[in-house]
Amino acid sequence: MPLIEPGKKAPDFSLNDQHGKTHKLSEYAGRPVVLYFYPKDDTPGCTKESCDFRDNLPKFKGSKAAVFGVSILDEASKAKFAQKFNLTFPLLADADHAVADKYGVWQKKSLYGKEFMGIVRTTYLIDADGKVARRWDKVQVDGHAEDVLGAVKEL
Repeated sequence: MPLIEPGKKAPDFSLNDQHGKTHKLSEYAGRPVVLYFYPKDDTPGCTKESCDFRDNLPKFKGSKAAVFGVSILDEASKAKFAQKFNLTFPLLADADHAVADKYGVWQKKSLYGKEFMGIVRTTYLIDADGKVARRWDKVQVDGHAEDVLGAVKEL
């Protein structure tokens, strides 16, 4: 599926976090939602990105925004990753990549000449009405959480 353009309705989803709690996008209506898709738990870039969101979490909470990290590994992997780095926000397990598909981030990737399917690092900012307010493609990790926070404050 293609990436979702700003102004379009964000697809609803229902995914479990590292504690087994189910989160549905529709339950967060009326407040902004940051949905950052990352390739894999406990890898250098994904760890830095997640820790940057963790460090900025008080500022996101001040704006009433909910922050979710999403990747394809299971709840047990998310629990281990969250505990290791004290990640206190929900990390959602999209083990069958159905949500990544809906959001257009499950794509063909290439590494060392080999092609494979995986999550392309992408962040969506969903507004209080459930529409995509902004999308960051092929995210560069350094400074990304601060950039997203700036966009949340503009809503």
